[in-house]
Formats: sequence, structure tokens, C-alpha cells
Amino acid sequence: MSLAMATANTDLDLWLEQQTGKSLLRFLTCGSVDDGKSTLIGRLLYDSQLVLDDQLASLKNESRNRTVGDEGIDFSLLVDGLQAEREQGITIDVAYQFFSTDKRKFIVADTPGHEQYTRNMATGASNADLALVLVDARKGVLTQTRRHSFILSLVGVKHVVLVINKIDLVGYDRQVFERIEAEYRAFAAELGFETLAAVPVSALRGDNILVNSERTPWFSGAPLMPYLEAIEVSEDRAARAFRFPVQWVNRPNLDFRGLSGTVASGAIAVGDEVLVAASRKPAVISRIVTMDGDRERVTAGQAVTLVLDREIDVSRGDVLAHPGSTPEFSNQFQARLVWMSDEPAYQGRSYLLKIGAQVVPATITDIKFRTNVNTLEHAAATKLGLNEVGTVTIATDRAIAFDPYGANPLTGGFILIDRLSNATLGAGTIEFGLRRAQNLTYQSFDVSRQVRATLKGQEPRIVWFTGLSGSGKSSIANLLEKRLTAEGRHAYILDGDNVRHGLNKDLGFTEAARVENIRRVAEVAKLMADAGLIVLVSFISPFEKERRLVREIAGDIAFSEIYVDTPIEVCEARDPKGLYKRARTGEIKNFTGIDSPFEAPTTPELVLHGATAEPVALAEQLYDWLRI
Repeated sequence: MSLAMATANTDLDLWLEQQTGKSLLRFLTCGSVDDGKSTLIGRLLYDSQLVLDDQLASLKNESRNRTVGDEGIDFSLLVDGLQAEREQGITIDVAYQFFSTDKRKFIVADTPGHEQYTRNMATGASNADLALVLVDARKGVLTQTRRHSFILSLVGVKHVVLVINKIDLVGYDRQVFERIEAEYRAFAAELGFETLAAVPVSALRGDNILVNSERTPWFSGAPLMPYLEAIEVSEDRAARAFRFPVQWVNRPNLDFRGLSGTVASGAIAVGDEVLVAASRKPAVISRIVTMDGDRERVTAGQAVTLVLDREIDVSRGDVLAHPGSTPEFSNQFQARLVWMSDEPAYQGRSYLLKIGAQVVPATITDIKFRTNVNTLEHAAATKLGLNEVGTVTIATDRAIAFDPYGANPLTGGFILIDRLSNATLGAGTIEFGLRRAQNLTYQSFDVSRQVRATLKGQEPRIVWFTGLSGSGKSSIANLLEKRLTAEGRHAYILDGDNVRHGLNKDLGFTEAARVENIRRVAEVAKLMADAGLIVLVSFISPFEKERRLVREIAGDIAFSEIYVDTPIEVCEARDPKGLYKRARTGEIKNFTGIDSPFEAPTTPELVLHGATAEPVALAEQLYDWLRI
């Protein structure tokens, strides 16, 4: 080998070693719309000489008729890749960019500033070590600035740089910079950031990006890029308690059974004892299998397959931990929740909760308060709207393993999912498990539902009537109960109006109150069916999600949804209680069919057409269908 080749190989080896040894910083840009987030990232890439010549030529061509600096480039085009983003001049989705300098590697997430895309910002923040919070020097701290900062605190971002951008448009005024910095620091004082630096920049002109600008001689802090290269944000996840969420039970043949997943925190070695968080069943690690062969020890972040020394019941979603440092295991906890859907979150409504590999039905049992993102004050709330943040209690249908988010973000963060559309509705962080969940168990008795049913000679069931007011629900239920009673059956009607005179007299007719109204009645119906009765429930129950909740509450009890489909014109013509007339004049608010919606069932067990037959005939049709 020639000396030149040897030197080249040595240089290459040295370069590869330097690249491998660089630390990685994940950061995001956030803030209000038009604060210059995409332009700032483009400037960072350009000034770091990370834009290729052919890209520059293309960008200069695309930058015509746009706001540009001395270079003739609209730097936001480097990041805003969607056609809609370029047309509107805004960021819609999260755009990730990887780049590297001599000192560090970076992954930056450019997140949208528009309020309607707050969910995308939260997504970008979930994996970030540091955040650049941009503020337009002309506008100062805005509501979206505060909202994004609160979300950063919520998801555990500890390091923030306040980038006061467009400082050139206020004449590089020191007082403007200091006023905005003071206002933001006062707001952020309660958010728990470990570091908070402020930098005046002009992303368009490059001031204070790589070096201190001559146009801000009053600023003595570090420029943006040197600050990002130097700040220490590393957090040793390997030092935390061991957590291994099982993503897949790996069984390629009869001779191998392993548990595949990624070590969320801590470390594990062959010979270590582990416990299954749910069952507390112990086992010992006999092998650690990876793509590169077996390992003796692995740490946080590594994807592996763990082989246990014995056969114990472990399935997807279970969490392995070391004895003595197990996660909490409960079906109730308190959490902070960011709501991301146009449809509000209500107490009592059922969702799917996903935490790690665990997916379970869950209900918001209480909205304790809503947090004002401008003042951080707490206010009473019955619902959470789009982009609102609240503190809630959540109950799952079975106990799950989790850690408080502050102790372990990977096992303490969750999302709520719509059970029909599978859309993500909200994201939350667990604060602590509720002790009352640990004090409650189900008490078993010798006299069961089957014993009670046998004594009554019938199958207990819930027959749930839904439909508009005046559709004929109560009339049909009344006729059916009379026939069942005449035959010696044991039945009972739960009627909407009657229940509101007693059990639910404290509830109004807002959407939140209607949700709770249905939940309570469903629980009562379940208890009555458990007593061996045939329960006939006549409730408008206008919302599909609540009717689905009723089915879940019923569990293994026979359940039939009966939709009395009567057009509103017919119901209003009957108007036996005069309610439609009063609703039309505005005397009654939130009346179903007038100023509150009715969501017709999509898959009821039976549809009765209330406009084409008399209640007697419909009751006979239902009786024949039920075959009781």
C-alpha cells in the first residue's frame, strides 16, 4: 500500500471515528404563526454550508416574488416541502431535517404555528431534547407562544431557547428584546425548564446565527448555533429503573419463545431476575437475542428479544421490570391532557387509551380543571375543547402498568383514540395513580345472576330504546312490559323523565350532562339485569358514543338496541308534552332534534318505524323478535 493510500485510509478512519463520537441533539422550532420558524432552520442549514449548489440554484429560482434576504433565497423553502405549505407560506405538518456540524449532529423538527395544527407541534415536541421558541419582535409573546411553551413543559422538554426573531424589523432595538425576554421569563417561571436562554436574531439576514452580529453590540450572549453545539442536554435513561414493554411474543418454532421490544429505560443482563408488572410472576433472563447475535447486557434504547428461563404468562402490552422497582399497576390515575379534536372531551365518554404497547378502553371519569395557557390559572370545566389543556382522572377497564411521566416519559405518556374512527383525540401525561383504585376489589357472592335468573325462569337482558322525543319509545316499552308481566315475567322500565325526577335530578341538558345521564342509567340497568330482571330502558340517548358506552357497561349481559325511527315532523305533530313548541320558541334549550343533534344508530339490533304502525303493532313486532 502506498503512503498516500495509507494516509487517506487513516484520515478516513479518523473522520469516521469523529462522526461516530459526536453527540446528537434533537430539537424543534415552535411558536406562533409567521414567527419565522422555517426560515430560521433554512438559515441554519445555509450558514452551516449544508445546502448543495444545485439546491441553491433551484431555491433562487423558486424564491422569485418572495421575501428574501441578501442571498436572494427564501430559506423557508428548504423545509416547507408540501405544496400547500409553499402556496400558503405556512407550515402544516412536522418537517424533520438531519444535519451535522464539526461538533455535533442534529435532528430538527419544524412544527406548525397555526392553532389548528397544535397536535402536530405536540408530536414534534414528544421526542425533543430542546426547543427553540420563536417570537416575532414586532408582536411579542402571543397566546400560541404560551400554548406551545405549556405543551413543552407538559411533555417534558427541559431546555428552551427564546429566539426573538425579526429583530431587524424593530431597528435592532435592545429595549424591545429585553421587554420580550422579561415577559417570557415571567410566564415560564412556573413551567419547570432547566435552562432558558434568549437570543435576538434575524433569520432572514443571518444576525446572531453563527457569530455575534455587529448590529447588536449590546448582546453579549452566545450566538444560536454555537449555543446549540455546546449545551449539555443528555439524560441517562440507562440509569433509570428497568422497563421493558413487550411489543411481540416471538415464537418462530416450538423450541423458541422470546419477548421482543425496546428497552425503555434502565439496563438488563443475562441472569437478572425480572417480574411481570401485571401478575408479579418472576423469571430470570436466560438469553438476550439481537440481530447481531446474543448479548450479555443491553441498555435503554436497544431493540432486543429477551428469553426467560421458564414459561410464564406474558403477552403484548405487558411490562417487565426488576424486583423492587416495579411500575405502578392500577386502573385509575390522574393525568394532564391536551385535547386535539374539534369534538370536545366529556366526562364519562369512552375512548381507547394507548400507552406503550398497551391498548385498553378508558373513560375520563372527572375533568378536575382546565388550565388557562395565558395565565396558567385553573378554571372549573365540564369539557375540554380543541387545543385546551386540562387535568383529568381516567379509568381503564383493566389495570395497566405505568410510571409517572416525570419519572419515565416512555411509560408515562399516552394518547386517547376514537373508538369508531381510530383518530387520535388527545395526548396526556400521567401524574400519579389513584389510591382509591388500589383499595377497591370486586366482592363475589354465592347467589349469582344465573341463580336469580333460574328462580325467575327467564334470561336477564337489557332492551335499550332510542329515538326522538315523541317517537313512541315509552309507549312501546309500556306495552311490552304489560305483556311480559301478564306472562309472569319480571320486567322493569327505566324511563328518561322518571329517572330525572330522582337519580339524575342534578343533571341538566348540556352535552356533558347528557353523557353522565346515560352513564348512570346504564350502570343501574346493569345492576337490575344482574338481579335477574328484563330491563326496558326508554331514553332518547342521542349520541352514538354513549350508546356504545352502554354496550360496554352491559358486558356479558344480553343487550339489544332498539331504534324507534320516527321522523321529526311526525314527533313534532304528536308533541304529547308540548316540548317541541317550547323548543321552537326558545323556551327550552338543548332540545334534541331542534338545537341539539340526534345521531341515528348505524347498527341497531332492530328498527321500529314509528310513523308507519301503531305502538301496539310495534310492541308485538318487538316481542316476536326478542323471543323471550
